[in-house]
Amino acid sequence: MTLPEKLGLLRRGAGWTQEELAERCLVSRQSVSKWEAGVAQPELEKLLLLSELFHVPVDVLVRDEQSVDGTRSVPCGHSALQDTRQALFEGILIKESLADENVLDLLRIHRVELWRTEGHPRYWTALTFSSDHRDLPSHLSKALLPRSGDTGWFVDFKSGDIKYIVFHGSILHYRIGNAQERERVRQTCREQGITDEHMNWSE
Repeated sequence: MTLPEKLGLLRRGAGWTQEELAERCLVSRQSVSKWEAGVAQPELEKLLLLSELFHVPVDVLVRDEQSVDGTRSVPCGHSALQDTRQALFEGILIKESLADENVLDLLRIHRVELWRTEGHPRYWTALTFSSDHRDLPSHLSKALLPRSGDTGWFVDFKSGDIKYIVFHGSILHYRIGNAQERERVRQTCREQGITDEHMNWSE
């Protein structure tokens, strides 16, 4: 089931017209019509709003293999094996840190949150993800925005007992529980302009 099909089903299930959904999303009726026709896709902020309005996770909305009618289609063959095995990587990614959003195709997004900041942009989009791609660290190091001035974006995630901290063009890692390796990585992060406050990543 595609996103346009899901939106039409959910809207009709809620008893709303396209105009009523448009009012709730602060867009025109024509925008909703284009979403449901597959001519255009909702922006991320609108997907978050649609997720809240219909009480459906964003991941279910955007993935074709996920259904909103209480069933889920099961892929066959090699894809089925990939879906059932445990994810190699798990972590959180700030969408605004990406120069190349194509890397999102390698992720399964489990939760989307808006984090308010004191600077610009005012909100960050935090994506909780997992992935089975063995070369994910390399892909992320190419997809992240490069360092600008005294600061640089990074993404932290783990694979088993290995913690990864990835910058543009740089992949750091340490064994969870190894204080010496962790401190060595933290020192490298400080040299990248990351404050200790922003290195309170979960393990």
